Amino acid sequence: MATLAATLHSAGCRSVRTYIQSGNVVFTSSSKSKTNLARRLADATEAQFGFRPDILLLSVADFRSAVEKNPFTDAVREPKTLHFFFLDSKPESPDTNGIAELAIPSERFQLIDKVFYVHAPDGFGRSKLAAGVERKLGVPTTARNYTTIHNLSAMLDEG
Repeated sequence: MATLAATLHSAGCRSVRTYIQSGNVVFTSSSKSKTNLARRLADATEAQFGFRPDILLLSVADFRSAVEKNPFTDAVREPKTLHFFFLDSKPESPDTNGIAELAIPSERFQLIDKVFYVHAPDGFGRSKLAAGVERKLGVPTTARNYTTIHNLSAMLDEG
């Protein structure tokens, strides 16, 4: 993770902090364009590590909004059962019927803006909803459990 932090720093990021071995990074940037910054970070990562990752950037405001809009606040007591799927873009025509068909009765889900929330109390790893939602939404996603969300929030609070 130290090499990743140094790579992002060399690409113009400041105050770079990584969260465990997850690829989650908190940093500041003077870039005005998320698209250009994501491209620059992907280029730097590819040059350093030999692969080109998909990069999804969230502003602090976007991240905090996702946390505030969490419709399943009761699920934070069991943080590994609650996941936030951050979407690359807002889906134009998500297959809402298909998404509902994937869910089992104990699962709850909701799409709000560019975040798809899933509460899977019987296990995220076994959830057909979790496994198939990206295809049904029709846009790239990246999911994080609430433990990660909580820890990233704390990193943002630290400045």
